[in-house]
Amino acid sequence: MSMTDAWAAVDAAAARLRAVHLRDLFAGDPGRFGRLSWQLDDLTIDFSKEKLDAAAIESLVALARAAGVEALRDRMVAGEPVNLTERRAVLHMALRGGADAPAGDDVAGTLDRFLGFAEAVRAGKVAGSGGPFTDVVNIGIGGSDLGPVMAARALSPDRDGPRLHFVSNVDGAHFADTVAALDPARTLVIVSSKTFTTLETMANARLARDWLGRHAAAQMAAVSTNIAGCAAFGIPQARVFSFWDWVGGRYSLWSAIGLSLAIGIGAEGFRALLAGAQAMDRHFREAPLERNLPVLLALVGIWRRNAMGWPTVALIPYDQRLERFPAYVQQLDMESNGKRVRRDGTPVATATGPVIWGEPGTNAQHSFFQLLHQGTDIVPVDFIAAARPRAADAGHHALLLANCLAQGQALAFGRTAAEVEAEMRADGKPEDEIARLAPHRTFPGDRPSTTILFRELDPFALGRLIALFEHKVFVQGAVWGVNSYDQWGVELGKALAGPLIAALRDGTPAEADASTRGLLARVRELGR
Repeated sequence: MSMTDAWAAVDAAAARLRAVHLRDLFAGDPGRFGRLSWQLDDLTIDFSKEKLDAAAIESLVALARAAGVEALRDRMVAGEPVNLTERRAVLHMALRGGADAPAGDDVAGTLDRFLGFAEAVRAGKVAGSGGPFTDVVNIGIGGSDLGPVMAARALSPDRDGPRLHFVSNVDGAHFADTVAALDPARTLVIVSSKTFTTLETMANARLARDWLGRHAAAQMAAVSTNIAGCAAFGIPQARVFSFWDWVGGRYSLWSAIGLSLAIGIGAEGFRALLAGAQAMDRHFREAPLERNLPVLLALVGIWRRNAMGWPTVALIPYDQRLERFPAYVQQLDMESNGKRVRRDGTPVATATGPVIWGEPGTNAQHSFFQLLHQGTDIVPVDFIAAARPRAADAGHHALLLANCLAQGQALAFGRTAAEVEAEMRADGKPEDEIARLAPHRTFPGDRPSTTILFRELDPFALGRLIALFEHKVFVQGAVWGVNSYDQWGVELGKALAGPLIAALRDGTPAEADASTRGLLARVRELGR
């Protein structure tokens, strides 16, 4: 089947279903949950509250086949340079045993080395001038920050090593506030930068070096491919942990970028994280597209974005420890597939990456869920929840899960005007009040959501969850025909910042537009 025919079949399914309310889809098929949910061990993904049916899923799977998803996946796993613009392989799966690393790249040896260092820090064998390290500060940005900080928060019950802190923003307040209560003699600073040239990271690294003072040489480590740059900065090679150019920043948690996390949760916990990702890798490589969880999650996203025309997704974990997961997926998805040209450089024919955003439930229910339920735009929701808590009150967890399930139910089915009126009459409300309030208390429903459910949030489950979203992004990029592994869009602003830095520091004239020149002048005036 050609891509044109495949898209036409998807569009025809959407035209058939667009006007059908979710209430009617459930009424016509009481077994929807069984037909539209899939499992991998304890992991369940329920698509039954999406505006689709089995025939629509079949058309989406046919689209994936027409796009060559399986062949591109196999090329990625084989180490072919699927990142065409940078002529690089994409092998983050090799970091967890889900693919073979290139010959000569000692993944297992590098893993053993940084995990050995982590254990030595945890045991006090590697210590600061004031004794065993009590705190670790990871300095990075983007993938060198979001992965470790997200996972450290998610796995807080597993953290029994030194306290972990993370600095990313070039705003000096971030560093100052982070270290304000720390003892420099007992703090290890890890500088995480692939090139060891990233502006924000290196500015913060210099602040950290000054803060450590005479302790700096013995209390800094680095994760980088730039050994010479680390040495010039004052970090000896024995404290530098490397990775490879086939590891993209937003896919680098599995590498030595995860050193801070490994210090927090230990080598055993870190290996469990890798094992969870490897389990999802194996499923992604082996399961038929019709039962492949990352593929199905991706295709439902394409249904939302392209067939239904919904440009944004709310990612709502009902787990406070996953509070940074929406931001992590936001970068993973939007930096990967926020593209307007295809792999061959021609313009894309369809809309690509959606806007991903979100906050943990139940907090989100008391901020933006009003718009989700009764606003004029439809915003699909991805709910994430664990069936049982870790290091938390079971009674509270029941309240949490009840809210998660209720929100999906309310979004899908809403409440009709007739139901509102009947309820108000049962409460004895007068007819004039019923007429006045019924429109405000009516919920249209027919708002789609997917629920991702698993047993509990431990290192294995987190690794599997992250890999699920990694592979989802890959599949969507393959269908849209974009290169999911470059990020040229972040470069222009960084390049333009250089002359402006000089203009702000010493008044050097900057060639800029009238608005920027006016703002520079105003900043100088206000900063006197």
